[in-house]
Amino acid sequence: MSWWKPADVGFATRRKLADIGAGARLFARLIALFPAALRRPALVRDQVHFLGNYSLSIIAVSGLFVGFVMALQGYYTLEDFGSTAALGQLVALSLLRELGPVITALLFAGRAGTSLTAEIGLMRAGEQLSAMEMMAVDPVRYILAPRFWAGIIAMPVLSLVFNAVGVIGGWLVAVVMIGLDEGPFWSQMQGGVDVFSDLGNSIIKSVVFAFTVTFVALLQGYTAKPTPEGVSRATTRTVVMASLAVLGLDFLLTAVMFSV
Repeated sequence: MSWWKPADVGFATRRKLADIGAGARLFARLIALFPAALRRPALVRDQVHFLGNYSLSIIAVSGLFVGFVMALQGYYTLEDFGSTAALGQLVALSLLRELGPVITALLFAGRAGTSLTAEIGLMRAGEQLSAMEMMAVDPVRYILAPRFWAGIIAMPVLSLVFNAVGVIGGWLVAVVMIGLDEGPFWSQMQGGVDVFSDLGNSIIKSVVFAFTVTFVALLQGYTAKPTPEGVSRATTRTVVMASLAVLGLDFLLTAVMFSV
């Protein structure tokens, strides 16, 4: 007895293609609504505060401990080669090139992304979005677009905060706790980090991740089934899909940036 039928495969494939097409149309609309979002800066400002300020504590604390760990691990590794003076450069490059944008995006997906999905999903379950459509008010323009562009503004700033706090954490461990010379720590960092390539690539990565995580969160909330189970499943899908997308895009971006 066959467990599947060709018709079932065809229906599932068509449904997935329809979902991809609907997501692409929604993404195109959000991009096109950028001028409309700028005309309502108060809405975007409130969402930047909601997404960025409320995520600042977990980003800063995580960056501090990541800097601690990077300094300790780097010191034990470089000590075998007599190159502990390059510890500052190691910490800064690791944070800027990889850890800062990636970990910030994962934390942003877990904190702000789930909150966006739950908020939009509850609006769908409570028929608030349907009520807006009945009153000829576009929910994509007034609900989704401000949150979308606020996430794109907030996440790169959070990534820079993560990097800065991580460097400070590395300095605390290397100079204050271990007792390395402070001069070589900062001079090696300044000489080894390029502002345009390393910092620029870090900002590019964080912007791409911001587009990805924020859009996934809004899409899952907007298309969630209007039930408590549907909202909870959409929230779970946001974390899973956004995290996998960030890790996959990180590999692609790294391959492109270091091959140019």
